[in-house]
Amino acid sequence: MDGNVVKAILFDLDDTLIETSRAGAVAIRKASELLQAALGLDDVTVAEICGKFKQKLLLERLDAAAGRAVDEVRAGHWEASLQEAVGGSTRPLAAQCYRLWKDSRLESLSLAPETRRLLRRLRGTHRLLLLTNGDAQVQREKLQAVGCEGFFDAVVIGGEHAEQKPFPSIFRFCFEELGVEAGRCVMVGDSLDTDIGGAFNAGVLATVWISRAGVVPDGSVKPDYTIPTVLDLPAVLEQIESGERLKDE
Repeated sequence: MDGNVVKAILFDLDDTLIETSRAGAVAIRKASELLQAALGLDDVTVAEICGKFKQKLLLERLDAAAGRAVDEVRAGHWEASLQEAVGGSTRPLAAQCYRLWKDSRLESLSLAPETRRLLRRLRGTHRLLLLTNGDAQVQREKLQAVGCEGFFDAVVIGGEHAEQKPFPSIFRFCFEELGVEAGRCVMVGDSLDTDIGGAFNAGVLATVWISRAGVVPDGSVKPDYTIPTVLDLPAVLEQIESGERLKDE
């Protein structure tokens, strides 16, 4: 480890190490089946309700400011979505939808065996840190479901701090936790704005963007490396160690 240019690697969690989007799709399908069975709704109406729920998830940081528990907030998303689409008394069904959606999503999450092997291998040569945005309870539940905390020297959850990615303060906290300078760290994540842009502004050695499409959109945020899966990270680290920086320029 002492001879490495890269001393530490920061990993995002969702859609970087685990397929959260895929698990979310499974959960939505389960909730859709419940709605159809309970209310006899057509596919279009069910899709409308689920679409409203997903949109509310994207905006729920506004609800978090009111100090409500995340389970209450998300059950409320289902209730509001049902009310907007079909009206009537929907609270019991909304609670069922939320519980089924939540449980199905957690059950569908996993840390693939090959990803586990990669982390074990990297842990032998680098310091590893998991840096994930999101509500503390939600992210802790995911970590418990996939059993991945033991692969890291530290786990940092944005919801447990005053600022989340892309703010420099949380990256500085990570560097301090690892005892490694920013310029000896690599950030690996799937979000150009929060992972790549945030890490770049925090002064890391290199950023690695996980993108199945592999095409960097036009914009101000440019990753140093783009790979379709985290399993390709060792090849990137070899390039960095050999001085072959900025593969995507």
